[in-house]
Amino acid sequence: MDRPRKSPKKKKVKIKDNGFKTSSKTKMATKDKGTSMDTVDKNVIMQQDQRSVTEIALALVEEVIAAAVEFIQDSQSPIKNVKWLTHGEFTAERCRRQIHKYVSSWESEDRWVCCTTLVRRDDIVHSFRYIYCVRWSVPTALKPMPRVSAAAFFIVKVNKRKPPEMPIDVKYFLEGQALVQRPGTIRFREHWLREIIETKHQLMESFPI
Repeated sequence: MDRPRKSPKKKKVKIKDNGFKTSSKTKMATKDKGTSMDTVDKNVIMQQDQRSVTEIALALVEEVIAAAVEFIQDSQSPIKNVKWLTHGEFTAERCRRQIHKYVSSWESEDRWVCCTTLVRRDDIVHSFRYIYCVRWSVPTALKPMPRVSAAAFFIVKVNKRKPPEMPIDVKYFLEGQALVQRPGTIRFREHWLREIIETKHQLMESFPI
C-alpha cells in the first residue's frame, strides 16, 4: 500500500516594513519638545502680561502725580471768580461783559483769542434763561481766521420771583463735555481747549475735501 504523501511545509515569508517606525526615544524627544514649546509660549504670555501690568501701573502713577500737582497748585492759588450780578443789576449786555471778564481770568497762554456772544433767550414759566457762547481760537499770521475753534456755553437763569439783591444763577459747560460746572468750583485747564481743537482737526482730516 502506498503511504500518503506529506504536503510540503510552507515557508513563512517575512515582509519587511519599509515605513518609519518611531522608537520610544523619538517619542520621548517629541514629547519633551512639545513640553518645552508650551513652556516657551507660557513664558511669552507671562512676559506680555507683566508688560501690560507695568504699563497700566505707570499710567496710574502718572495720573496720581498729575492730580497731586494740580491739588498743590489749587491749594497755593485759590480758584478765581467774579462777583456775579444780582437780579436787580442784570441786563443781557452786562452779563455778557461779566462772562467775558470771568473767562479772561482763566490761566492760559496769550495766543488764545476769545469772544463772547449771546446765543438765545428763553422765557420759561418762572424765569428767563440766557445762553451765551464763549469761543476760543488761535489765530496766526498765515491763518488769521482759524477753521476750528473751541467753545464754552454759559447758561444764566434769572428768576422772576427772586428779590433784586439775590445773585443770578450761572452754570457753564465746555463743548463736547457732559459735566456742567459752576464758576469758582473747578480750576480751568488750558489742555481742555487744546483737546477740543485737536479732536476737530482729526475729524476734518478723516474727511478730506
